[in-house]
Amino acid sequence: MTQTNLRASLQQADPVCGRILVVDDDPGLLRLLSIRLRAEGYDVEAVETAAEALAALPQFRPDLVITDLRMENMDGIGLLKEVQRQRPGLCVLLLTAHGTIPDAVEATQTGAFGFLTKPVDKQQLLDHVERAMRVSGLPHKENEWNSGLITRSPVMEECLQQAQRVANMSTRVLITGEHGTGKELLARAIHRASSRRGQPFVAVNCGPMTEGLLELELFGRDRGALSGARPAHKGLFQAARGGTLFLNEIGDLPRRLQGVLLRVLQEEWVRPVGGSEAIPFDTRVISATHQDLGELVLAGDLREDFFYQINVVNIQLPPLRERREDVPLLVENFLAQIATEAGQERRVYAPEAVEFLVAHEWPGNVRQLYNVVRRNAALSVTQVISAEQVRSTLGVQAASSLPSFSEVRDEFTRNYLSQLLQITGGNVSHAARLAKRNRTDFYKLLGRHQLIPDRFKQAR
Repeated sequence: MTQTNLRASLQQADPVCGRILVVDDDPGLLRLLSIRLRAEGYDVEAVETAAEALAALPQFRPDLVITDLRMENMDGIGLLKEVQRQRPGLCVLLLTAHGTIPDAVEATQTGAFGFLTKPVDKQQLLDHVERAMRVSGLPHKENEWNSGLITRSPVMEECLQQAQRVANMSTRVLITGEHGTGKELLARAIHRASSRRGQPFVAVNCGPMTEGLLELELFGRDRGALSGARPAHKGLFQAARGGTLFLNEIGDLPRRLQGVLLRVLQEEWVRPVGGSEAIPFDTRVISATHQDLGELVLAGDLREDFFYQINVVNIQLPPLRERREDVPLLVENFLAQIATEAGQERRVYAPEAVEFLVAHEWPGNVRQLYNVVRRNAALSVTQVISAEQVRSTLGVQAASSLPSFSEVRDEFTRNYLSQLLQITGGNVSHAARLAKRNRTDFYKLLGRHQLIPDRFKQAR
């Protein structure tokens, strides 16, 4: 699978303008704000209490929160503080009556993005929202910066939000994650979301090349090098000038070159191999690795000062096994792309086959999933790809499905009860009080999960 094919297969359809969580205990105003924002293309979740807002926060993943200042139980300030705790950097816009303007001004000094007075002027609302989206790093609708990435995973969406925030900064970014998680795709997305998007994006893998060849590729060769026996060579720093240089597998960079690159990053000058004059550059450097660089530093294989130079902002991409909800989306997208390439009717997976795909551990992550889907589509003699075909491709280990909700709940309950009995030395009355259950119910739970208190008394 080529990087071009993988990028093409991850196209995301119908990107939204941004997600906004609106909180107000006035149903009429809540409806009006929702209508105005949805008319501008925003995805809106409207709730009437701070408690509902906090419940929606992890699922809806808003780019902006708009909340009334005065509400019962928890007011807008309390909600602001809790949002700051759960989602640092998320913009919160306060709605306030004229009598509470001083409170709103004070709130902006403690982290609120701004405030609007009621009745809310439509244009002021949209202006504030647009500014907040820019602060959040959300690009304009016409700039589909993340068109190469598709997800519904909160963990992955948090990575994309971090990428948005740093896109227009000169801050160096280190992207970490296992092989096949999409580190180069994210680096390209950051480049597209930045003001450098019209300039080159140049990628190099620091692993496969010898030290001498890698040095030559990065920094180039002066015309007079080696007594003129070889022609001048333009290095990648020069080729990416004004744009982005992506250094993949930075952990494999030889220690001597770490020192050379450290000076380059500190001084922002590149000296070609064999050259006498340094050349200034304006190039953003994004690095990536599947290794634990902290361990490499401890082992002496990576310079500590170099590590701090490249690791200003770290974005950790999750493995596919931690974002299983994305597997069906990715599979559907891969099948559509494969059908378009082959000019044939799109294949589909049987429901049981999708369960196997979701349950698999995917050590090779998205890249491995792509290859499996491509193989299944190529070898299937019918339009429907069977569970048996998936089982054959993945091996017998893939035949086990995810545990059911009941199984997971029972396992958790049994472990919890066992811990209580261990803590109390098998004292059922004490354990029931810790669990905030009456003694009779607690005995029933123990019987259901086949736990004998006396055994815990002996263990203690």
